Order: sequence, then structure tokens, then C-alpha cells
Amino acid sequence: MTRDSAGEPGADDGDSVVYDLAPDCTAEDVEQDRPYLAEINGIVDYGVFVDLSDSVSGLIHESVLEGTFAVGDELVVELESVRENGDMAFEPVEIDDYSVEEVGHDYSLTGTHRLEDNLGEQIHLEGEVTQVKQTGGPTIFHVSDENGVVPCAAFEEAGVRAYPAIEIGDVVRITGTPEHREDSVQVEVEGLSKLEGEDAEEARERLEDALEARAEPHEVAPLIDWPAFEKLRPNLEEVARLLRRTVLEGRPIRVRHHADGDGMCAAVPVQIALERFIADVHEDEDAPRHLIKRLPAKAPFYEMEDATRDLNFALEDREKHGQQLPLLLMLDNGSTAEDVPAYETLAHYDIPIAVVDHHHPDPDAVEDLLDAHVNPYLHDEDYRITTGMLCVELARMIYPDLTDELRHIPAVAGISDRSKADAMDDYLALAAEEGYDEDRLQDVSEALDYAAFWLRYNSGDQLIEDLLQIANGDEARHRELVEFFAERGREEVDEQLEAAMPHLEHETLDNGAHLYRIDVENYAHRFTYPAPGKTTGEIHDRKIEETGDPVITVGYGPDFAVLRSDGVRLDIPNMVSELEAEIAGGGVSGGGHLVVGSIKFVSGKREEVIDALVEKMAEADIDEALSSAAPIDD
Repeated sequence: MTRDSAGEPGADDGDSVVYDLAPDCTAEDVEQDRPYLAEINGIVDYGVFVDLSDSVSGLIHESVLEGTFAVGDELVVELESVRENGDMAFEPVEIDDYSVEEVGHDYSLTGTHRLEDNLGEQIHLEGEVTQVKQTGGPTIFHVSDENGVVPCAAFEEAGVRAYPAIEIGDVVRITGTPEHREDSVQVEVEGLSKLEGEDAEEARERLEDALEARAEPHEVAPLIDWPAFEKLRPNLEEVARLLRRTVLEGRPIRVRHHADGDGMCAAVPVQIALERFIADVHEDEDAPRHLIKRLPAKAPFYEMEDATRDLNFALEDREKHGQQLPLLLMLDNGSTAEDVPAYETLAHYDIPIAVVDHHHPDPDAVEDLLDAHVNPYLHDEDYRITTGMLCVELARMIYPDLTDELRHIPAVAGISDRSKADAMDDYLALAAEEGYDEDRLQDVSEALDYAAFWLRYNSGDQLIEDLLQIANGDEARHRELVEFFAERGREEVDEQLEAAMPHLEHETLDNGAHLYRIDVENYAHRFTYPAPGKTTGEIHDRKIEETGDPVITVGYGPDFAVLRSDGVRLDIPNMVSELEAEIAGGGVSGGGHLVVGSIKFVSGKREEVIDALVEKMAEADIDEALSSAAPIDD
């Protein structure tokens, strides 16, 4: 009998189609009245056994066979019947001329969001490999689909790499069984294959569409009505989108932030928002601990020491744990030319960089090295919009359920950086609604500074969360801890100034401003709280209160100077550039805010640099409406 391509009786017109099952096809892919290619795998007295795929086989009874056959011969067959026990019987079909059409397995995919509902049952999963980790037992493939990321354990001989051809970035199809492993869900792999050709393209397109949709930041109304913020909202949304996409792709994130009050008010909310989003996306309960790290930085820019350390750890994590290289998120620093050498170091590797900062930027120097950049100066605003204020909104775009825990944080950030923004009244009112009056906010700010100094390069996650009262901490402990740290900090500031103030030098500049100078290397306690920048700032604040006039304060050491100004129209980044050009061999560098900043130089040129700096200060215009809205960068 001959059949046409529709499987109906009829004459063979040469256009018949015979179907060839892919190796992973199952009995569910076999249809009645359809011709299939089969290969003989065994001959017995009562017929021959044929294979249609790796798991589809059956018997052709000798009663419907004509001629002689050998193992390996190819036949065209149709399904005759399926017995109750699942055994399949086939019959041969005579088709002289036909074309062959491949049939792929019709997978019913189970998304990662449905794994709990399918525990102990065989499922099929398609996704992109985001991490490959070899353990002492199985190989763990972390696979990302439209809904999340799940670890998949493939077993070979203990400690031997399973499926060695599979790499990060491959799109794969996995057959396996989801099981509980401690408090997480893990898929026990039964089969894993890399998708190729049209299958891979179709899967990538589907995954990309889903990823783009899930990466979209949440639409949240700002905590207060602030027109100046609206200019920056699109840039913040771009960063939120980038961070959410990074989590969905299974890429680690490293947060570098300035180790002061504003820097921590910026970094901690974003860290917690990302941790919670990671926990939602990843089935592995340890993912938040491994994929997000917050790293304080003492310098107000990305130092080469920090960059090389970060790069080394990232490369080690890739080698040891099969992780992708991380995204770097710079907060409350990262906008200046001083950051460029470190950025150029990372540019040799696949490490995206995003910056949210409010220091005076050098966009010409950094823009080509950044994937996203938020800075109020880029929109004709200034440092009065602190990084902490911006990052509270960024955290809410990433994970809006965090909002109720963050309402007081912008006010802490503003007080920490002495912001004179018009919005401060609204932020203070918002904090008051949460039980934070201005004295309590000031105590939190002081406590953060004190903790940051002693933590040095440690993030101190739990301690800082307790000081900021985020993540539903113990309020009684928060209040006691803040009071203790703030009081200790003030006592040590008083001790420092008691030793330093007698050595303060004063002069009145040609423009009428008071200039106060202090050698913090020789006339202040070293290696203890407060640091030179904080010491200079505290002296400056007392002189402002004492005189009520325009004041500039300079604290200097062998090869550095820190500057504070109120009532004088300085442009410290520009002054640094001029000194760099004017003093040959001075090694001048630095920057910061317009009226708050720091300068470095070679020690042999200290007197020449400071004298030139004073001359420039004396030429600056007096502007009593201008004040230093941020602390010195230590």
C-alpha cells in the first residue's frame, strides 16, 4: 500500500513525506496513520524490532513482513497499535519516492516559577546557562529562563565535569526532576543538550523578550514632589533597568561606595533591594550572598588598589565558582578623571560600570568608559541633590516593597552631606512622620561616620543596617546603638579639637574671607577618629558659627590638603586643574565638590602648592548665599 503525505491511501505521486523522529522524541510524538523512518535493531522468530528514536521502539510482527531483513536495515513504518503496557506495534509501509522531514520532540516546558508544583516529576526546561560550578560531586549548571534562575545538578563520576561542551551563555534544554535541596529547589538532570540553529534562535528571542519585560523598573512616585529630581529620573530608571537585567542574567554585582554617611545611605538601600530581587529570581537561597557585595572605599574616587583587588577577586570567582564577571556599581564617587585609570583597567575585561554620584563630574573623561551615569551636574543641578537621596529612589525602582523602610533615609543622607537643597524641609517632614526628629537624624549621621571609620574596608552589613534601622531591625537596639556611637564620636571629636585648635593659623584674605589653616599631620591625633577630613570639617563648622562671616578652612599634611568653604565662590576641581598645569613637578591631583574637596601633591612641593592655592582663594568672589553642602572627603 502506498500513502500520500497526509497519510491517506492513494497513489504515490513522488511528493510523499516520511517523518524522521529526533533522538529525544518520545512515544507522545508518534501519531497514527503517519509514516516514520525506522531502523531494525533485532530479529526474532516472530518478527523484527525497530527503533524510531532513542526511546521509541516496537515490534513488526512476522505476519506483515515480506522478504529478508538484517540488523541496521531502514524501513518506513506506521504505528499499528499500542498495548496497555505501553508496548508499540508497527507495520511496514511501501513508499517508493518520498522526502524526509525531521520531527523534533514537542516539549511541554516547565518554567522555573512552577518547579515547586512539579517536585518529584519529570520536567523539561529551556534557558541560558549563567554559571557552571564544579563541586566535589555534581556539576551545577545555573540556568535562566523567562521566570528565574535555577541550579541544575548533573552527575558524572564524583568531581568530574558533566557535559564538558556546555559553557556559560549556551542555550540548553534540560530534562530532569526538581527536588528540594535544603531550603532551595534544584533540578536533578537526566538529560542536557545545547540548542542549535533555529531552535536556539527561537529560544533566545523568547528569553530576550521576557528578560526585557522583567528588567523594566517599577513605576514609583518619588517620596516627595521635587522638580529638580525629575530631570534625573530617566537616568535613574536606566540604572535600575541595567541592575534588574544583571540580576536576571545571573551576573554578580559589586557595589563600591564612599565610606561616609551619604555613601552608606546610597549603597545600603540599593544593596537590600538587589538582595531581595535576587531572592525572588533565584531558586538558590545562597544567591543573594554570592551575587551582591557592598564594598566601602575611603578615597572619593576609584583607586587602582581597589580596582585591581576587585578584578582579582572577580577572576578568582570565575575560575573557582564558574561565575560571570561582575557589574560594577559606583555610588557617591566615580564621576571624575581620577577614576579613569581604574576604569581602564576593568575595560580589558567584560565588566560593565554604572555610576550614581553627585561630586563635580568630568564627563569627557569618564563617559566612554561607563554604561550608565547619573549625576545632578549633568542636568544643571548640583551636589545639594545627594547620592543617598537619588539611591533611595533607585532602590524603590528595583524593589518597591522596600519603600516603608526607607522613608527616613534621604533626610539622613541630606544631613550627613549638609545639603541645603530646597527639598530638605520635605525630607525632614517625611522622616518626622516615621519618628525621626532632626536631633535623632543628626545622631544617626554621626553614628554612621563613627562606624565607617572603624569598619575601614569592611561593609559591616548588619551593623550599618541596625544604625539605619532598615530591614525591620530591632528598634530598641537601634536607638541604643545610635546614641552610643554618636556620643562616642562627639567625645572623640572634642578631644581632637582640644589638641588641634591652639595650632590653628588665621589670616584675612584680600576678598575679606577668613582663612584658617591647620597642620593635621603634626597637630592632630593620627590613626584615630576623626580623620583629617572630619577634623577639618569640625573646625570649619565651629569657625562659621563663631564668626558668621565667609570662611575657608584648610587642613593639610605632608602630601595632601582638605578644603572647606562657606560664603566664598570657589571651584575646587578647576583650581586643581590650574595648579596641575602651573606647578611643574607638583604631582597635583584631586577634586570633589565646588566648595568642598581635597588635593594631593608631592611632599616637596607642599609649600608652593598651598601658597598658590591661597592666592586663588583670595581672588574668589564672596557669595554669602553659597555654602558648603557636603562634608570633606577624607
